Amino acid sequence: MPVSRTEVTVHVNREATDTLETDMPALEARGSFALHLQGHDTPAHVHCRLNGDRRFSQIVSIDGPNYYVEANDMITVPISVAATDIDGSLEGELEVLTGYGSESVTIDVTVKPKPATVDIDESFSKPRAETTTEQSPLEQALERASAVGLEPGTLALAALGVLALGIGVSTAATIGGPAAMIALLVVVGGVTTALALVLS
Repeated sequence: MPVSRTEVTVHVNREATDTLETDMPALEARGSFALHLQGHDTPAHVHCRLNGDRRFSQIVSIDGPNYYVEANDMITVPISVAATDIDGSLEGELEVLTGYGSESVTIDVTVKPKPATVDIDESFSKPRAETTTEQSPLEQALERASAVGLEPGTLALAALGVLALGIGVSTAATIGGPAAMIALLVVVGGVTTALALVLS
């Protein structure tokens, strides 16, 4: 079963001249990965190539085919995978050869598309600002009156009645006498009657 990795190592001349070894016979990639050519006892010429169908060859590419690996040195070979251009798995092989092709090791490569990314609106991570609107005393009074079923027109008439009463009281206090008091009582009676008719 392929193992999902971003790198694979091939040991060159670890046991003897013209030998190649890897502990990963299969690799699963969702993007570009690296091939490490790890030199050991003696230097060697190494050839790398990719095998697969036309689609695999279009998606997967190797940086270069030929490398000279010094003893106890390591060379990293980039393997490019354009996984964003595929919508399903692709299978091929990565082959490493030495000794003029007399020795080779093959690694099965399965390329899978990268997981789809989900764009998250940053506004979701911010706490929602609470909109608090200060109401004037008049607005608060109108809101309370609406809650108990009083119409704005009724409230306006009541305000005019209170104003008329205020004017009547101040006039009666200023003029004085029985005529002023009678006029005040007429105003009070008119306002009371008008309010009673509106509220009924």
